Amino acid sequence: MNRFSIQQQLDGIYGTFPAGEQRPVIGITANYGEQTSKLADGYYKQVLAAGGTPVIIPPLCDRDALLTTLGCIDGLLLSGGADINPLYCGEEPQPHLGGINAERDLPELLITRLAFNRQLPILGICRGIQTLAVALGGKVKQDINFSPPTKGGRVERIKHSQDCDRATPTHTVTISPATTLYNIYSPARRSSAVSPAPPSPLTIPVNSFHHQAVSEPGPRFVVSALAPDGVIEAIESSEYKSILGVQWHPECMGDDGLPLFRWLVGEARKFREASRLHNRVLTLDTHCDTPMFFPQHVDFGHRDPRILVDLHKMTEGRLDSTIMVAYLPQPKQGESFASKVSFPVTGPKEYADLIFDKIETIVADHRDYLSIASTPADLYENKRQGRKSIMLGIENGLALEGDIQNVAHFAKRGVVYITLCHNGDNDLCDSCRGNRTHGGVSQFGEQVIKEMNRLGLMVDLSHAGDASFYDALRISKSPIVCSHSSCRALCDHPRNLTDEQMQALAQSGGVMQVTLYSGFLRKDAKASILDAITHLEYAIEVMGVEHVGLGTDFDGDGGVTGLADASELIQFTRQLLNRHYSERDIQKIWGGNFLRVMGQVQRMKEI
Repeated sequence: MNRFSIQQQLDGIYGTFPAGEQRPVIGITANYGEQTSKLADGYYKQVLAAGGTPVIIPPLCDRDALLTTLGCIDGLLLSGGADINPLYCGEEPQPHLGGINAERDLPELLITRLAFNRQLPILGICRGIQTLAVALGGKVKQDINFSPPTKGGRVERIKHSQDCDRATPTHTVTISPATTLYNIYSPARRSSAVSPAPPSPLTIPVNSFHHQAVSEPGPRFVVSALAPDGVIEAIESSEYKSILGVQWHPECMGDDGLPLFRWLVGEARKFREASRLHNRVLTLDTHCDTPMFFPQHVDFGHRDPRILVDLHKMTEGRLDSTIMVAYLPQPKQGESFASKVSFPVTGPKEYADLIFDKIETIVADHRDYLSIASTPADLYENKRQGRKSIMLGIENGLALEGDIQNVAHFAKRGVVYITLCHNGDNDLCDSCRGNRTHGGVSQFGEQVIKEMNRLGLMVDLSHAGDASFYDALRISKSPIVCSHSSCRALCDHPRNLTDEQMQALAQSGGVMQVTLYSGFLRKDAKASILDAITHLEYAIEVMGVEHVGLGTDFDGDGGVTGLADASELIQFTRQLLNRHYSERDIQKIWGGNFLRVMGQVQRMKEI
């Protein structure tokens, strides 16, 4: 091929159809100096060698430019450069602070936070690891060579800034086992019938050209590598996110530095796969308690830190729809309902109506982005039109106030399910945390279940006692649901379902939605996304993939490490993809099963 022939070069690029797989797009933050946005060639060459498509991001603070950029990339690479202004850490400059880059600091800190919120994979290099720390709650030592004295005198440092060629390793770092960085650099484990010994720390040679380093990684990171003098050389996410920062310069180290870029490109490819799947699949969270925070005047249209579900977090986590419930606390004997809630109301029915009024107001205020849905068809149409959906539910049949006519009232309001009870027996049934007042479902509760069947409302048995569960299963002509429950065999809690209950639920055509309340996932420690997946897969083993889903219980004490709010829900999809679930099964888990039951219940109602 003639290297100077443009046409021949074009022919080589186009080749023959079909075209190859589109490479993940990696955005690389550019350095800035002398009125020039620039970047060392090692960054983009390593991204290309790792199988990615590099694009350079100039240091701009324009909101629309930042958001548009994040919408076009699959991963973010924070490049090296000058010191960060210590004011962003709440500190004053010390005498040994190097030159700061005011043009670059704020844009990079902003894009890091935004990328974090959107769950993009991130790799930070040198200044980039420091950017990660400062942007997400950590701190940077302004000059590591001037650390405060210890009991034995001043800290002895190795030389972290060398004058040799940048490709030359100049010191070593020790990588902790059981970290992402360890997995990137450790040799493949040999297969053995004998249980392997616990892995030992791994030491690798690196280059080094810096005088700053992370001093405190902050709550979102763990330290994964140290220099011999204790300087932090790598941090990574403590929340099961694809975020990693290193102090050295792998872009200068050729093949020795390539593993980090391959990791970033690989994670970006997975992120893009999950994002595209969310474009095709309808996602539904079947239980959230966000209305509990309405008395605090939360703003659903902003990224409000007081709530776990809002319009921005739903967008970031690619969540299409959620069922918001009017939660009614069960008064104890001698207590009034009005004393249990923040709004001035006369009774439970008025309170539930007030919650639904406020949801309708929120939707009206954001009608271009949000709609109320009451059928599966509504959800699919809203997704087609690019709007999020809210469905209405009631948590605690106390809202009926003992009047069977109120079932029709709430059906007309668009309620899709009623959770029969909460933490305490009511006039419908016994709770799993009650006193066995009725020995199961009461006579009034039986009337309510039959009326819900007649009107096409789903019967939800989360919180119900075991006897109530089996009574309701016998009484209901329509399949029932457990909108936010988990597996008792894995976590012995009365709120969870036994294997026998799960099997009976599946045999009747119902569904169980795994919840994210830590105490229902494990009792010995704070739960994580991995615990939620463990419960999900156990439920699939017992019930089949056609009878499971996710009901987060966000804003009702739901939320675990890795799935802390709605913005992180795409991580749930990534876990399913990592476990090789098909798109069809992921659609079932992400609401398809629940909507199948909803459609069946609504079709069985008496006109």
